[in-house]
Amino acid sequence: MKYGGALRSPEIIFLCYFSYTAALACVLARPYAWASVTILAGVAALFAILMRVDRHGVARDWVPLGLVIVAYRQMNWFTRPHSGHALEKSWQAIDRIVLGQYGLRSAVESGGWLLPFMLELAYLFVYATGFLMMWVVYAARRRDAVDRVLSVYLSGTLLTYAMFPFFPSDPPRVLFTELAPGIVTPMRRFNLWIVTGAGIHSSVFPSAHVSSAFAAAFALLLFVPQKRWAGLAMLAYAVTVAIATVYGRYHYAVDALAGFGVSALVGLAGLALRSRTAR
Repeated sequence: MKYGGALRSPEIIFLCYFSYTAALACVLARPYAWASVTILAGVAALFAILMRVDRHGVARDWVPLGLVIVAYRQMNWFTRPHSGHALEKSWQAIDRIVLGQYGLRSAVESGGWLLPFMLELAYLFVYATGFLMMWVVYAARRRDAVDRVLSVYLSGTLLTYAMFPFFPSDPPRVLFTELAPGIVTPMRRFNLWIVTGAGIHSSVFPSAHVSSAFAAAFALLLFVPQKRWAGLAMLAYAVTVAIATVYGRYHYAVDALAGFGVSALVGLAGLALRSRTAR
């Protein structure tokens, strides 16, 4: 794998994404238009510097994961007031069926505090998913696959962020209390503290937690076959995250399903890329 000279695919993805947000800010979030352009220019400058000084490409492997945080926080600039909450009410009607009628909430809580605690823990560790994914790639000695793995993961995550401005919505934990978890663990209190202080308020649709977890799983399964067990473990973890987001009322079931849909499309694109590379 060559590490210098040209832009790598994860860097191109970020330049496209921040170009998109800069253009979108000019339309939907004009007070932040120049700030969005500044982020784009700063990211472009960062990549230009890394291309010159990072001779072995290690920093360029990991920097994109840090930029995910920048992309996430930027979405708060696209928060728009919305009244009536028609979307959320329709989504909550589905959740009444999933959590109440089908008994998901009672099933989770039937064994006491342990499963609710584990679901909250799974929700928390999504923030480390990308770094864990990259650790697997390094452990498998597959740095040649870094760009493809990151491209799948970043596409699944950033495409979700890109949809936020068009679906202004509030989380069920804020609007509705009827299906709130009946067991409140210390881990839940910690998660609520995080999302209250560091969360964004533009949208909950699709679920970025779900899309990023599944995208990481698909990336490992497609491009790091030597660690198939890790890919399968990540896939099982992603399913757990999807359940956790709905049970914990961080997202509606529709959000989780849409997040999976985004990652599935990206996974199919990754499969096509793998087939083309093999040929």
